[in-house]
Amino acid sequence: MSNRLKIAVQKKGRLSEGSLKLLKECGISITNGGGKLMAVASDFPLDVLYLRDDDIPKYVSSGVADLGILGENVFIEKNQSCILVEKLGFSKCRLSLAIPREIDYPGIQYFQGKSIATSYPVLLGKYL
Repeated sequence: MSNRLKIAVQKKGRLSEGSLKLLKECGISITNGGGKLMAVASDFPLDVLYLRDDDIPKYVSSGVADLGILGENVFIEKNQSCILVEKLGFSKCRLSLAIPREIDYPGIQYFQGKSIATSYPVLLGKYL
């Protein structure tokens, strides 16, 4: 059993840079990993796992990673057995519903009975 903390971060994308900056601000020195899947901190017992954001909740809930930094949208959508510990306040996103420009949008009732293509069916269901 390892006594090193394992943290999962997004390997590329909006959250990657902010996550690595946060670790640096905490005084933890890591190399970027150079395209590798894992980096080791040189001055703290920490391994950083570089993963796809959609995979982070699964790795945390299965115990492969001790914690992860990911968007709240992915956290909610993946619905794994994890808990939200802290909202970090960086890399915010907005999810939107899109309709044709020529439609005079009457409000959310416009979507009643319509099929909606989405990557976030759980979030959409909660919103509707």
